[in-house]
Amino acid sequence: MRDAVMAALVSVVLFVPLVGLRTDVSPGSGLIIRTRWADVAILVGLVFVGRLVLNLWQDQRPARRAPTARRTETLRRIGTFVAPLLLGFAIVLPFLPGTSRYVLDLGILVLTYVMLGWGLNIVVGLAGLLDLGYVAFYAVGAYAYALLSTNFGLSFWICLPLAGIMAAFWGVILGFPVLRLRGDYLAIVTLAFGEIIRVVLINWVSLTGGPNGISGIPRPSFFGLNFTAGGGPGSFADFFGLEPSPTHRVVFLYYLILVLALLTNWVTLRLRRQPLGRAWEALREDEIACRALGINVTNTKLTAFAIGAMFGGFAGAFFATRQAFVSPESFTFIESAIILAIVVLGGLGSQLGVALAALVMIGGFEAFRDLEEYRMLVFGGAMVAIMVWRPRGLVSTRTPSIALGKRRAISGDLVGEGQG
Repeated sequence: MRDAVMAALVSVVLFVPLVGLRTDVSPGSGLIIRTRWADVAILVGLVFVGRLVLNLWQDQRPARRAPTARRTETLRRIGTFVAPLLLGFAIVLPFLPGTSRYVLDLGILVLTYVMLGWGLNIVVGLAGLLDLGYVAFYAVGAYAYALLSTNFGLSFWICLPLAGIMAAFWGVILGFPVLRLRGDYLAIVTLAFGEIIRVVLINWVSLTGGPNGISGIPRPSFFGLNFTAGGGPGSFADFFGLEPSPTHRVVFLYYLILVLALLTNWVTLRLRRQPLGRAWEALREDEIACRALGINVTNTKLTAFAIGAMFGGFAGAFFATRQAFVSPESFTFIESAIILAIVVLGGLGSQLGVALAALVMIGGFEAFRDLEEYRMLVFGGAMVAIMVWRPRGLVSTRTPSIALGKRRAISGDLVGEGQG
C-alpha cells in the first residue's frame, strides 16, 4: 500500500503539468489556461490501483523456476507455427478483401522497421554491442541513394548495393573508435556518432540541401517498366494489360521491402550458424573469455557494425525512394530509440520477437492515433507492462546456433576423474 501511494504521488507530480493544465486561445481573452483535474484524478487512480495489484501479484506468486526443457520445446513449436503464419499473411495482404491504400502504407512502414530491427539485432542481440546511433546508417543509405540517383542518374537497383556498401563503410568507421569501449561508454559514443551525422546533414547545405533536404528522388522501376498513374507505352499497366492505378506502385513497394526484410532475415540466420556468428555470440557472453579463446575481437566487432550498418543502408535507400524526399528531420535520435526498443522488447537475438515487436509498436501506435494526446501515454504504459511481465522480451527463447543431437561420451583422457 505504501509503495502504491508513493507511485500515486509521483504520478500527481507528472500529470498535473502534462494533463491537468492546458493552454487554449480564446477570441476575446487571448491565451487562457484550462484545468482538467478530473482526468488527472482518473490517471492517478489507475496508477495507484495498477501498482497495488502488481505488488500483490508479486508477493503471492510462487518463486520462479527455470524453464524446463518441455516448456522451451513448447515455445519453440509455437514460434515455428507463428513465423510461417505471419509470413503467409504478409504475402497475401495486398490481395485480401478490404485492403486499402492506408493498410498497404502501414504494412510498408512496419516492414521497414522490421528490417531495421533485424539489422540492429546483429549488433545488439548477437554481438552484444549497445548501439544508440543506428539511425546514422539509415540516414547514410537514404542520402547515398538520393545523391547518386539525382546527380548521376543511376537507377534504384544500382544505387541499392552502393548505399549498403557506403553505410557498411561508415559502420567500420564507427567501429574503430569503440573497440575498447563497452556498456554505457559504448552507448554514449554511438549516440554521439548519430548526432554528428545529423548535424553534418543539416549544415552541409551544398551537398545535402541542409534542412530543406533533397526532393525529386527517382522511383524504382520493375525491370524497366515505370509505374505511371496515366499508363502509356512502357508502363507497368500497359505491359500487363491492366487498368492504370496508383496502387500498383504501392503494391510493388510493399513486396520490395518484404523481399529486402526476408533477405536480411535469411542472411542473419545463415551467419549465426557460421564461425562469425558464433564469434558474435561468444563476444556477447564474455569478451575476456572470447579473447582467451583466440578470437579476433577487433574483426568480430567491426564485422558486426559493418553488416548491421549495411542492412540499415538498404532500408535507408528504400525509404528515400518510397518518400521521393529526404531531410535530416527523418533521422533524429527518437528513431534510434524506437528501433532499439523494438529489438529489446522483442527479445535480444530473436528474429521472430523483433518482427512481433515491430508489428505491435508501429502498428499499434497507428491504431491508437485516434486517442490523440493520450496515445503516447497508452503506448508508454504498454511498454512498461511488457517489460514488467516479460523482462526478456516477447520471445525470450532463442534457438542455439549449434546443438548436439544426443549425449556423447567424453574421452577419459579429457577429464580429471577419468570417468568419460
